[in-house]
Amino acid sequence: MPTTEMIPDKDALRRVGETVRQRMAADPRVYKVPTDKAEIFAVGNFLTPSECERLMRMIDTVARPSSLYDTDYSSGFRTSYSGDLDAYDPLIKAVSRRIDDLMGINGICGETIQGQRYFPGQEFKPHNDWFYTSENYWKGERKRGGQRSWTAMAFLNKVEAGGETHFVEVGAKIEPKPGVLLVWNNALPDGSPNENTLHAGTPVVAGVKYVLTKWYRTRKWK
Repeated sequence: MPTTEMIPDKDALRRVGETVRQRMAADPRVYKVPTDKAEIFAVGNFLTPSECERLMRMIDTVARPSSLYDTDYSSGFRTSYSGDLDAYDPLIKAVSRRIDDLMGINGICGETIQGQRYFPGQEFKPHNDWFYTSENYWKGERKRGGQRSWTAMAFLNKVEAGGETHFVEVGAKIEPKPGVLLVWNNALPDGSPNENTLHAGTPVVAGVKYVLTKWYRTRKWK
């Protein structure tokens, strides 16, 4: 079994996991996805219809072909369009703070909110949000705030067909519903990376899918 020294940020991941877990358990709005493989929560009507509409229009203005470190758009692994939303926009500030408050995580640990848009045929193949610390990119990410602890993702619209968020190991497919916020712990309770958080944005079959995502680090994000 790897030691704490072999798993960077393990203690911090364990501590933040405890904080968010307690926060979620005490919030009557929160629904826990029934699985013992990962900690996945959902909150309905987290965003209003008018907020969802405004956020979709904001995503349209920043969307560009998505990338994933050394894997570019042409590889077909992640074929959505995405872009960072203006952290100083009043709506983005309000939504970001609302997510921070829900989870009980200091806002300085949160990355800039990213918006994603999927047209028919576009997808994000199975992946984990936590960083593989054996890869070269980890040196930079460790300085930028460390490991990703939790992920918060909001659905902004109803998709005609397809576009579910599929937690592959858990066996759960979550249909996009406007205003729903999905939250999950990228680590196990002891702070080790949770392989069972492997998830995919399944291909959109008809319509367009809009989501926004906020990732949290173990330290101040730079």
